[in-house]
Amino acid sequence: MPIPVTCPGCLSRFTVSDKFAGKQGPCPKCKQKITVPDKSQEVVIHAPENYGPKDAAGKPVLKPIKRVEFTPNGLQIVVAICVAAVSIIAALWARLAGITPPTWALALVAAALAYPLSSIGYTFFKDDELGGYIGKERLMRLGICAGVFALTWAVYWLVAKYFGNRVLAQVDLLQMSILVAIMFGLGVAVSIGCCELEVGQSFFHYSIYFVATLLLALLAGVQLAEPFATNPDDALLGVPKGSQKVLLPQPNLPANPPANAPQAP
Repeated sequence: MPIPVTCPGCLSRFTVSDKFAGKQGPCPKCKQKITVPDKSQEVVIHAPENYGPKDAAGKPVLKPIKRVEFTPNGLQIVVAICVAAVSIIAALWARLAGITPPTWALALVAAALAYPLSSIGYTFFKDDELGGYIGKERLMRLGICAGVFALTWAVYWLVAKYFGNRVLAQVDLLQMSILVAIMFGLGVAVSIGCCELEVGQSFFHYSIYFVATLLLALLAGVQLAEPFATNPDDALLGVPKGSQKVLLPQPNLPANPPANAPQAP
């Protein structure tokens, strides 16, 4: 049986007959004197022992479990793209038409985008060694995450009302910072609990949803707080952002008041 040999000088690899085992000779390439390994230096690698039940032919009956990765199908991708496209088009239309989107429409968009964005974030930040959740378990866990993600905007609205703001445009920068911190606390907590992500991964998991919905709201001209509002007092009167005030004509007053009119002191 030929013996594989590696020259220590030029690192050339070649084989020699087993009759030269343990003998010395020159390398055919660099002529350096080398020693051919003998049988005592041979390393034999044995195949692993197959434990467990076997059939009559001696083959293992049990098969190793293969890890299955989640791969979105074509329908899921199309639905996610359609939801995103419709949301962007609706936001642009509301901005160009000068229409303030109603609260129910904002809640509907926030809920519709929650699961696709939650699924995208989980796909990026899950632990590849663990393989991640698939099937019904993935649907259930990400569904809970999506529901809480969407409810964080409801918490933003409710806590803003608790601070005494009649409209979101009156929320100042300090209040907005507190509200966003509460939203991220809820989002990170549900991501850790349902998806078993680390704190940093959970933070970015919720950040994808928060940033996407925030940019969409700003694109539609929604006055979420004072930093994004032109005039918070206009929002109380229902004046959409970016619109111009119209001064109503004043009634014509007589130049000479009647004789019995009271005189100013």
